[in-house]
Amino acid sequence: MLRSITKTTLIALPLLAASTTLAAPLHKFDSPTLAPNGTHLATLETDETTGRNTQPQQHLLIRTPANPTATPVQVRLPCNNCRISSPTWNTDGTRLAFIIHDPKQKSRLVYSVGATGGGLTKLLTFDGTLQALTYGPDDQLAVLATAGAHKEPGALQAGAPQTGEIGTNEDVQRIATIAQGVIQWQSPADLYIYEYDWRPHQPTPAFVATGAHGNGDEHWWVAKLYSIQNGTAAALFSPPQQEQLGLPHVSPDGKQVAFIGGLMSDFGFFGGDAYTLALDTPHATPRNLTPSLHATINSLSWNCGPGLTATGLSGAKSTLWSLDGTTPKELWATEDHITGTGYGLGLACGTTTTAAIRQNYTTAPELWAGPIGHWTQLTHANTTQPTFAKAQNITWKSDAFDVQGWLLTPLDADKTKKRPMIVSVHGGPSSANAPRYLLPDALNTALLKAGYDVFLPNPRGSYGQGEAFTRANIRDFGHGDLRDILRGIDAAEKIASIDDHRLGLTGYSYGGYMTMWIVTQTNRFRAAVAGGGIANWQSYYGENGIDAWMPPFFGATVYDDPEIYARSSPMTYIKQVKTPTFIFVGSADEECPPPQSEEFYHALHTLGVPTSLVIYPGEGHAMRNNPAHMADASRRTVAWFDKYLTP
Repeated sequence: MLRSITKTTLIALPLLAASTTLAAPLHKFDSPTLAPNGTHLATLETDETTGRNTQPQQHLLIRTPANPTATPVQVRLPCNNCRISSPTWNTDGTRLAFIIHDPKQKSRLVYSVGATGGGLTKLLTFDGTLQALTYGPDDQLAVLATAGAHKEPGALQAGAPQTGEIGTNEDVQRIATIAQGVIQWQSPADLYIYEYDWRPHQPTPAFVATGAHGNGDEHWWVAKLYSIQNGTAAALFSPPQQEQLGLPHVSPDGKQVAFIGGLMSDFGFFGGDAYTLALDTPHATPRNLTPSLHATINSLSWNCGPGLTATGLSGAKSTLWSLDGTTPKELWATEDHITGTGYGLGLACGTTTTAAIRQNYTTAPELWAGPIGHWTQLTHANTTQPTFAKAQNITWKSDAFDVQGWLLTPLDADKTKKRPMIVSVHGGPSSANAPRYLLPDALNTALLKAGYDVFLPNPRGSYGQGEAFTRANIRDFGHGDLRDILRGIDAAEKIASIDDHRLGLTGYSYGGYMTMWIVTQTNRFRAAVAGGGIANWQSYYGENGIDAWMPPFFGATVYDDPEIYARSSPMTYIKQVKTPTFIFVGSADEECPPPQSEEFYHALHTLGVPTSLVIYPGEGHAMRNNPAHMADASRRTVAWFDKYLTP
């Protein structure tokens, strides 16, 4: 069992009753954003229809948390299929600003609207990308802008075609303020900004930001913390190689900044320890607020209550801590997944009110709001959504670690008979399998419907058990984490009727690599599916668009220590593969480029191992450009397992 840092009383909240009859499309919530005074809650919402080949229409709604039965206001948008992002409230909660992208147009737009849905006003038209819109002091608006962008920001997005002289015309994302219909640049032209926060009580617009010089997709892993003012940047903190920065939040008095520091494998998937840094002290060093916490901090806020609060993953639980004392004080915990703005765990906060999207494997997402631990359910949009599985939290011992994972079992499983099981390894590796609702058209749901148990381990390298656990696979990819997974399968087989002779293996990104690796190390699995994987760390180093992520995990570049890369490469042991393996990848994937999948496919095909490779046109690492592509990969995956695992 996981040890508790601070003993507190767990506040139990009622869960939604789940039905087995699908009466309506799944209603999805995104980006809950509370006004600073907590009076209004804005959300982005869609209705997801199974089998849809286009993006569903998105809506912007405004609710009053104090009156949960009131009908929400739906903002009338200027285009029929607008994509909305970055909703942000002004200081008194009377205006909401947001970014609009009409897929039919090249430009991005910024609009604002009143809290009751009236007074829609266009504030900006911009030729390029926009994200992270925020109100600051005196209701000034700032945004991250890339003029004439070649691609959407972020390595998960589809890469732009590589033509001409490489490296001479890089996109640069900068902080800009918006006034009178134009932008005014606030950060230097040679510094790519990833995140920022306003610094109040300054004579001119001032910010604290994470940034790096050079290619923005590649260099986030070496980003520094900067003070930005009057178009100049001064470095505040340069982290060590095996630590990345995320989520800078300036305190209300402007005297310190809080941020997350830890070993992270992807921008946006933040996790680590919580730090603060004094802003008025020259050459200040960060203070670690959670040095021995057996958990991972995923979000921070100065607005959820007195002082600084943190939300994170502690084993299987979403947990909230106060960081005002000498040690973290646990305020609340649940095995539900609690999502605020952005990816992963967190809350939207406004004075004494908080709001979040709440869900688990068997309960569809709904909005909840209220004081921490005393929430009221605001929506009942998904009460008719079905439950697809029974979910069990499993823990087991592996080497010196307590490891955790989830076992999903079909509701109609015959307990008297042995069942096949699919092991699904998450991406990252700095991430975790967490209890998000099983979407009707998701791969795991399809596997459950086909009669498979699904095992979701969180081996070393994952979030949830502190930085030592997350760092435990440095220079050891595929070795200790494989031991954790195999022992987790043994633990699952002790509590469920699993047929060890009908095991399947799948994963995407780091999970795709682990799939390729594991089939070179054991024949325990009868079939495998690798999505967006890595076959050869040595060739991968020169093929991907984000090689700066690798030295923190391998300890050196491939040119300085090629042996450590070969030690964890599937191609080093490729002749040991006997497992039939289906492979798929996006054609424009910058993180795990197609040549890696092609290399693995070519080897298996040459060696006579049953294999198949599909490359999806126009897709980046996130596989989000055409929903039909991911649906096709899911169908092929189930068919592959059915072919080799069904008796």
